[in-house]
Amino acid sequence: MGRVGAPFRVQAYPAFHRGLNETGYIEGRNVAIEYHTVGTQFDRVSGLTADLLRRRVAVIFAIGPVVVREIRAQSMTIPIVFYVGEDPVKEGLVASLNRPGGNTTGATDLSNQLFAKRLQLLREVVPKAKVFAFLVNPNNPNAEPDAKDVQAAAAVLGLELRVLTARNEAELEVAFAAMDERRIGGLLFGLTSFGVGAEKLAALAARHAIPTMSPLGRALPAAGGLMSYASSIAEAWHIDGTYVGRILMGEKPADLPVQQTTKFELVINLKTAKTLGLEIPPGVLAIADEVIE
Repeated sequence: MGRVGAPFRVQAYPAFHRGLNETGYIEGRNVAIEYHTVGTQFDRVSGLTADLLRRRVAVIFAIGPVVVREIRAQSMTIPIVFYVGEDPVKEGLVASLNRPGGNTTGATDLSNQLFAKRLQLLREVVPKAKVFAFLVNPNNPNAEPDAKDVQAAAAVLGLELRVLTARNEAELEVAFAAMDERRIGGLLFGLTSFGVGAEKLAALAARHAIPTMSPLGRALPAAGGLMSYASSIAEAWHIDGTYVGRILMGEKPADLPVQQTTKFELVINLKTAKTLGLEIPPGVLAIADEVIE
């Protein structure tokens, strides 16, 4: 029975299982999967990786460039299948998309390149707002480059952007209080975790009456946030599930091209919009994939 180490687990794991099943592998029958997470404690990645390598798992499914780089730093032979929101070539994870080379391949949704679109959509919903906030966890190594991307997008749109940080629930309270003081008209969340669930983030946004845009799929608007615009995580995880199965069957990561997701989903919570006194423009509603009422 093969063994797969998965340092992270998110809501899209059923799609991963679906891809794995399509290659003939079923968890508990002919493959064992271990689920591990470090949350926002990125300093735990090294020890977790060392443990997985010591126990000689067959494949590691890794989420995010930080994790992939740490695994590669400890082993250039263990097969790695990744899901990242960044350009894996630019991040140094693969030689090229078509010919990854080495021991690494997977799927990318290039989510960090969608920040300009997210900010544009949020501005269309709150057209009178002039000051927006971008909230990130500074422990995430991608926080700074992502913030620069959003600042550049804001400059093009002629908007003022405040970059705020929070590592945990206590710091989130402080950050949202600062948004009140600075009269923030809209909030864009970064591609990061703050150590709390979508319900907590939505509750904070509701308490402070701040329109939000999430880059992490429908979880936040489903919990009461305003909007989300993201590529389909399920599509990426399905791809990765098939890749893990193919590697278990003997294929090499170097021969499996990195795939980019093609599905993008806009989710709007219309009830939240009404509570905030916002009218969603017809043009935005027309392109929404899901409207929560």
